[in-house]
Amino acid sequence: MSDYRILNTRAPRVDAFDKVTGKAKYTDDLSMPEMLFGAILHSPQAHARIVKVDTTEAKKLPGVKAVITSEDTEGIAFGVSPARYDEQIFASERVRYVGDEIAAVAAVTPEIARQALDLIKVEFEELPSVLDAHLAMDDEAEQLHERYKNNIVQQVHWDFGDVEAAQKEADVIRTDELTSKMQDAAFLEPQSALATYDQGYLTMYSSTQAPHYIQRTLAMALSLPLHKVRVVKPAVGGGFGPKAACSSMELATCLLAMKTGKPVKITFDREQVFLHSRARHQFFHKMTTGVRKDGTICFLEHEALLDGGAYCSFGIATVYYAGSLLGGPYRLENMKYDGYRVVTNKPACGAQRGHGAVIARACFEIQLDRIAEELNMDPVELRLKNVREAGETTCNELYLSSFGMKEALEAVRDSAAWKNKRDDQPDGKGIGAACGFFVSGAGYPIYYSKTPHCTVVTKLNEVGGGVIVESGAADIGQGSDTMLAMITAEVLGIPLSDVRVMSGDSDLAVDLGAYSSRTTLMTGTAAKEAAESVKAQILEVIADKTGASIDDLDVIDGEVINSKGDLNIEELRHDFRMEHRGFRGIVKSGNLTFNEAARVAFIDKGSIVGTGKYSPPKLGGSFKGAAVGTSPAFGCSAQIAEVDVNLDTGEVTVEKITGAHDCGFAINRTQVEGQMQGSMMMGMGEALMEEIKYDECGRVINANLAEYKIPTSLDMPPLESIIIESHEPNGPFGAKEVGEGGIMPTIPAILNAIYDATGVRINELPVTPERIRTALRKAGKVNK
Repeated sequence: MSDYRILNTRAPRVDAFDKVTGKAKYTDDLSMPEMLFGAILHSPQAHARIVKVDTTEAKKLPGVKAVITSEDTEGIAFGVSPARYDEQIFASERVRYVGDEIAAVAAVTPEIARQALDLIKVEFEELPSVLDAHLAMDDEAEQLHERYKNNIVQQVHWDFGDVEAAQKEADVIRTDELTSKMQDAAFLEPQSALATYDQGYLTMYSSTQAPHYIQRTLAMALSLPLHKVRVVKPAVGGGFGPKAACSSMELATCLLAMKTGKPVKITFDREQVFLHSRARHQFFHKMTTGVRKDGTICFLEHEALLDGGAYCSFGIATVYYAGSLLGGPYRLENMKYDGYRVVTNKPACGAQRGHGAVIARACFEIQLDRIAEELNMDPVELRLKNVREAGETTCNELYLSSFGMKEALEAVRDSAAWKNKRDDQPDGKGIGAACGFFVSGAGYPIYYSKTPHCTVVTKLNEVGGGVIVESGAADIGQGSDTMLAMITAEVLGIPLSDVRVMSGDSDLAVDLGAYSSRTTLMTGTAAKEAAESVKAQILEVIADKTGASIDDLDVIDGEVINSKGDLNIEELRHDFRMEHRGFRGIVKSGNLTFNEAARVAFIDKGSIVGTGKYSPPKLGGSFKGAAVGTSPAFGCSAQIAEVDVNLDTGEVTVEKITGAHDCGFAINRTQVEGQMQGSMMMGMGEALMEEIKYDECGRVINANLAEYKIPTSLDMPPLESIIIESHEPNGPFGAKEVGEGGIMPTIPAILNAIYDATGVRINELPVTPERIRTALRKAGKVNK
């Protein structure tokens, strides 16, 4: 790794100064002349037929410039998957959850816009609500969408290997269940959009994760030509998945701008963030696993039910991921999966960090610990016995081109002093381990299946040196702009400060967005290719001008180097200096600087532009749904959690988490560690405290960050992050994912540690003090 000058270091983020000084502009910071403020009317009913919407009085209110309902839309359905478009900008015939959008207002002030909402009169005919995922599938249950029989949006049935034969080989077979609750992503920045419409061209600034996907949905739902729609992503204060799909709020903002001819901005308050949701589904998992006496895993039978709320959103992919990503990281050759994703009268769920796989992974990893206990076997050794290695293919045809699972598990075992602590723990103290497995980008996109998943354009500043990198990638806080700058600087041999990244704009190069941990591998590969093209063009001119072989030339530390001796550059340098007297970019040495070479190349060839693109190799098998879960690479991780449980109160204190993650190659070591730590924090919150609560009418009753509990800095334990580098052949410089895979082991590691501390198993998330106390009472471990 020491061969690199920029990569594998702890270079500061390129946006660090703007963010720490407050210069960074988020969508709600933006303002335009004559800008109007929008507000949305949400349904107070969980399920009802809309009899009448009367906007007469709202339109009369002074300062109101537009009031729109479903009658003002094209009536075009939209959503995430083309096979399940089931959303409208505004509900037209019926509402399906408390929060469903009914109308929107644009006014000269936010206060007037909200006042106008109170003047809109809606007459409802209440319908029976479906709030339980199991009851939703009953034949007698109210049907929320005509197209979804028994309210089932998608079902998956897979059978790999020969489970029936494997059952006969197993010495130990056990069945376990794990249930979770719907959870919110709890990003700090609420969704916000600002739209302008001028001479037939629509521009929207939005706190989105996927500008190009949003651009496509806006064009489709608003009946506009794609080339006349532009989506720009300013700075984003966290996304984690829920900001990856186009929302009714974004569409309403654009429609109001089109109706008024003025800029319009809408920003959610925190309650609206919860109502829009598109965050973590509720999961019900049941797993039956069989092993031999020596710990070899024989088979897995897995049933999953997903409560996804009122609309499909990412639900198809979610129910597939819940099954497919159990194919690794262990040698599991026989696997049966039956998964169901249903709709209920709750806010719609979507993709949240670790999309679909987090709770399934937790259930399986907890079960492995229970099996290890029955076998009287160390849980880490059980896992080490079964882990896969690079070059293997899972039972559901996922190829592991690089895989440092064994190294990661051994690293946390040794660093956390696993054996010593496990053998000598006082009452209430516990230690637990778990592993994880995740994609490095989805192998297939939702749209654009025959085009590159991303392109990057790198332009040379022909006058002063340095380069501009243009990418449609969305930096939502994970640091992708820094990654692109570092790769470009490394390839070109120039300082990081000489690279400027422009990103997150659909008018720039194509990029499908920040989801499925795709950006480093996919966009990073395109950036590397674009930079290599720029470098080759420059060196080609220098070779021609000096008589050197291009194969002997390189750019190192901002200077053109000839490995076979000195370059004949005096005439080039003289001409350059005559044209640019006093130019600071010239280094007084015997070598040609990159800035000088750039100018020479520009004079000879004109503008120097390099392009790069990325499309995954052909992936997937022949079975139905094989595309979901495929990826050009897979990351893996292991964690050990240490906890202290107060046996009187049930309160859990996480004392330390030790994590190791195989990221292939760390482009920026600090950012890799930051992603690992963020995953641990998020997983800890979901394990111990995060739960969206509903009343009997389907209303969210803790739609704020005071009552929806997440970990704060006061809750966080020491986090040790160990980087494993397995060198991924399909990634730039060997890099692959770290953004989402790091959350996979956290929940089960904590739950396994709680069992070690208490001797009781909890089968429902989050593991609150009340649930621990209940389990302790049932086990007779406390008196009251």
